[in-house]
Amino acid sequence: MAHFAELDKDNKVIRVLVFDNKDVDANGGDQSEQAAEHIKSMIPLSKTGVKWVQTSYNNNFRKQYAGRGFTYDPEDDVFIAPQPFPSWSLNETTHDWEAPVAFPSSQSHNGIELGCFWDESGRVWMARDENNNEYTWDHSNSVWIPS
Repeated sequence: MAHFAELDKDNKVIRVLVFDNKDVDANGGDQSEQAAEHIKSMIPLSKTGVKWVQTSYNNNFRKQYAGRGFTYDPEDDVFIAPQPFPSWSLNETTHDWEAPVAFPSSQSHNGIELGCFWDESGRVWMARDENNNEYTWDHSNSVWIPS
């Protein structure tokens, strides 16, 4: 199956639709403008759509599978996920969003596995254990501190 993302004028993904590989192969092949034009002839663009761009469900090209709200960067030919938090910045090399504080190097405390999450208000990594005890990551000392 071939997947195509419909883009608006700002290169935001409006929707992603699935097409038969035979249609793509018979009309220019993977990642071709010809295939995108063929898709456009099969399924007209929506009211705000301006073009179709193929995306890879297996992340084989264009960095990652596009989803609604993703942005297509035509210069680097990649799809970029929506910014997860206002404090995060886009790494121009990897096209990944990065927190202002590196992800914790440990996801356990005293041998207990923790579920990590970002706290935007405090701009810190937090975690909870199976008993719902909360911890804050001290990135200076690389340790979890009970909250």
